[in-house]
Amino acid sequence: MLHIFAFISYVFISCITPGPNNIMCMNNGGKYGVKKSLPFCAGVATGFSLVLICCMLCNLFLYRYIPKIVGVMTVFGAVYILYLAWIVWRDKPKKTKNRRYSLDTLAFSTAIMLQFVNPKGLLFGMTLITSFVFPYDQSMRVFLLVLGFNWIVVAFSCGCWVLFGSVFHSFFEKYRRILNGFMALLLVYCAASLFI
Repeated sequence: MLHIFAFISYVFISCITPGPNNIMCMNNGGKYGVKKSLPFCAGVATGFSLVLICCMLCNLFLYRYIPKIVGVMTVFGAVYILYLAWIVWRDKPKKTKNRRYSLDTLAFSTAIMLQFVNPKGLLFGMTLITSFVFPYDQSMRVFLLVLGFNWIVVAFSCGCWVLFGSVFHSFFEKYRRILNGFMALLLVYCAASLFI
């Protein structure tokens, strides 16, 4: 049975925490406004979905033709999630450089292409599929639900960073230790749920 809470926690934490997409969304929102940043947000969500489709196809091949890899992939997925928990727990504020992005960073197609070189997104996709989806269900209905849910969460996350970039910055600075501890514990739960 799919661990829904662990799945949702992993998706939400991975998508809302700072990464290349969210930092660019925050930066674009601050410089160009919400309306001009929306195409970039939609491109990020769409590109992320395309990366997820590639991860699903790759994993589908591995699961169908190399079934013994399931156990190994589950262990690697759990180790990676625990590594993320450790990184989140140890996170310290970093000085952000004041970079100037040109208007073409807002383009829908640019945002899609960026997803294929975003290591956080690629690792997220592989871990999500191997640890939270394939061990429980490999049907087209579940694939489409996972894709749709991820698109919504990624778009929501990008929108939050665009709209509230400065608010999030001050909020994370003020409550950084508490939030990091909470997110790290949720990630540890996600890793443990793979073996329950």
